[in-house]
Amino acid sequence: GEPKEEMTRVIEEVTPQMPKLSPRYLMGVGTPTDIIRAVVQGIDMFDCVMPTRNARNAYLFTSTGLLRLRNARYRDDTRPLDESCDCYTCQNFSRAYLHHLDKCKEILGSSLNTIHNLRHYQRLMAGLRTAIEQGRLSAFVNQYLADQGQIEAD
Repeated sequence: GEPKEEMTRVIEEVTPQMPKLSPRYLMGVGTPTDIIRAVVQGIDMFDCVMPTRNARNAYLFTSTGLLRLRNARYRDDTRPLDESCDCYTCQNFSRAYLHHLDKCKEILGSSLNTIHNLRHYQRLMAGLRTAIEQGRLSAFVNQYLADQGQIEAD
């Protein structure tokens, strides 16, 4: 990877030259924020290992930001990873149990974390598609970034 500034510049230059009705693919972009910024620039499709790699290392994407499950404060936390998430993991398992699985290096923990992270990405992309269809992409992006504790999009 090139620096994010370089990637942004290249996308800005190349996207207008691409056919409007063809899918625009960007490989290896990983964070939800990077994906959002690329969508704003006209990119349609992505692939990356970040949701699964982060899950294996107990880094979970949530509606309010990144949750580092290995932090000891989750040892007794009975809440789901993300209270607004509808994934199998959030509907059935607590942060404390997932923390325990990770601490014991139980493969089930990585699997449940992966289910959650992939669902977070699915929900993000569905939200982006709906926002584009409804003409409210900017509002969606600003709200997502605010919920994540990041600054508003340009």
